[in-house]
Amino acid sequence: MELNDLTNRRGEWLRGSGPESDIVISSRIRLARNLAAYPFVGRAAENDRSEIEEALKGCVLGIEEAQKLLYLDIEELAGIDRQFLVERHLISREHAESQGSRSVAIDYSERFSLMINEEDHLRIQVMQSGLNLESVWQQVNRIDDLVEGRVTYAFNEKLGYLTACPTNVGTGMRVSVMLHLPALVLTQQIEKVFRSLQKINLAVRGLYGEGSQAMGDFYQISNQITLGRSEEELIKQVGDIVPVIIDYERQAREFLIKESQENLHARISRAYGILRTAQTISSEETMHLLSSVRMGVNLGLIKGLEIPTVNELFIHTQPAHLQKLTGGELDPDDRNIERARYLRRHLTEGTGTTQADKN
Repeated sequence: MELNDLTNRRGEWLRGSGPESDIVISSRIRLARNLAAYPFVGRAAENDRSEIEEALKGCVLGIEEAQKLLYLDIEELAGIDRQFLVERHLISREHAESQGSRSVAIDYSERFSLMINEEDHLRIQVMQSGLNLESVWQQVNRIDDLVEGRVTYAFNEKLGYLTACPTNVGTGMRVSVMLHLPALVLTQQIEKVFRSLQKINLAVRGLYGEGSQAMGDFYQISNQITLGRSEEELIKQVGDIVPVIIDYERQAREFLIKESQENLHARISRAYGILRTAQTISSEETMHLLSSVRMGVNLGLIKGLEIPTVNELFIHTQPAHLQKLTGGELDPDDRNIERARYLRRHLTEGTGTTQADKN
């Protein structure tokens, strides 16, 4: 498999399956690890980074899943390909934008990826559709054990795993759940939820993690601190709060249907209509409108349109995906035109109908 083979495939987090998948897009656990024999990436010379990359490449390609891995040298990739991997949630923005020797190994099903020479020497992430934290933990822990059987990690008996960022010291674990929360946004309750999460040391980030904006009403909820906490405690902390947020979102959706049904129908019908007829449209507006459509499908207000299709449109209309699908680089204006064309092609009149269409 090559990088371009991913373009027309539906990645793991886009499947729209798994528990609570109407609201929970994906569950992800990331482990930060460093090799004991080398300085952290931020203090490593280029020859150190090259040696780290070579050592971990040999290690990663030696584990039993190696025959199902796509190994990519990030430094050699074109800018559009790096951005494509970011949009796909397979590497971080920092990994794409930094300099020097660095790489990523990607599972063919896109359930896991291993980033080499990101902020830490190695970052192992596993992602599954829906609310599946226990299953994700089992897989990421198994991969970590396979790697640790081949290299020596930087580890302190008192502190735990040593990491470049102090907030990751300990387990080196970041537990993250991506949620779609349009009703909490519409009912203006989202900030109250965020304030409550901050009080219990949970972070709220946008679609692409730290420093990113919340496009399309997608939010990532994750732990902020690992030191002094076990892996099981961190999973439980996030796993206990997510059902509460799910319940709040469902209550907000029920309120919208009960108290402002006409406005809700009008909003969803308008969003669906614009997406099916627009001649030019930006990525930001597309995400905003698709958010309403996705909620409409889940509420039964749009018939004949499947959630995996909507999920796929969220990512296929992002700048790098759109350009790879069309086979060439496009300036912003041309991207907006091509994005509208792509949406019209995949959301034709016969694809689905809204409740308003029937009235």
